[in-house]
Amino acid sequence: MKLKLAFLMLFYLSSLSSVLAVSIKIKKDISYSSATKSTRNQLDVYYPKDVSQAKDVLVFIHGGSWDSGKKDIYWWMGRNFASKNVVTVIINYPLSPAAGYEDMARDCASAIKWVKDSIATYGGNHERIFAMGHSAGGHLEALIDLDPRFFAEQQIANPLRGIILNDGFGLDMEQYLKLAEKNEQTTSFLKTFTTDPENWKKGSPLTYFDQIKHPYYILVGEETYEAIKIQSKRLYELLTQAQKPVKYEVIPKKQHVPMISQMVFGANPLYQSIIDFMQSH
Repeated sequence: MKLKLAFLMLFYLSSLSSVLAVSIKIKKDISYSSATKSTRNQLDVYYPKDVSQAKDVLVFIHGGSWDSGKKDIYWWMGRNFASKNVVTVIINYPLSPAAGYEDMARDCASAIKWVKDSIATYGGNHERIFAMGHSAGGHLEALIDLDPRFFAEQQIANPLRGIILNDGFGLDMEQYLKLAEKNEQTTSFLKTFTTDPENWKKGSPLTYFDQIKHPYYILVGEETYEAIKIQSKRLYELLTQAQKPVKYEVIPKKQHVPMISQMVFGANPLYQSIIDFMQSH
């Protein structure tokens, strides 16, 4: 049964790839940093062939506990969004233990600067750039949106129009690392955030809540990790109290990984929900 399901999935993705290739173009392995030629500083652009009219742009930052993941895994997301008239950029960034959270955030900001400067070539509107991140990618997008130093280092104003958090993890790493039960994953997280509690605070997007200026769309799996539920709900409540634009949605029966893997299918309703959010802001 599992082999049959895997075969059907492979057939579906192969067929989907052939169909979508008719209407979109792809530019892969673009270096967004002049400082290095590392594959960790590359991005891919998926875009409709017709570039005559500027379109909304979505930058996707992958998850993976800050120590794994790569842009190539998410080719289907690029194709699916591009087929729906959204110019989509999927980025790599350096990983732990070679890099800490500040290095990752700095390079994510650098990638978005590249998007602002260059996306018009691919039919994107540089004034309508949205970011979406899953898990650790949600942490990084929120951090560069809220901690002003990262875009300041790029010598640009924050170019983001809105933030989509897809089961974002690590919104308050100080709280998590102080209160959560210690396990093997904790050791991995400390390689990213160090053992210094001051770094946990500096690396927590919620530390900079008063800097929020953009709309947030917070997606949470009904069966995801408790830390994600608690911190996502806290962010939503803070935004609501501050009368900031926010949309909060719990996706029934979804655990952490399925919150992103469900989007393999272009008909998944999250695509339209995300596009509606972008178009409304």
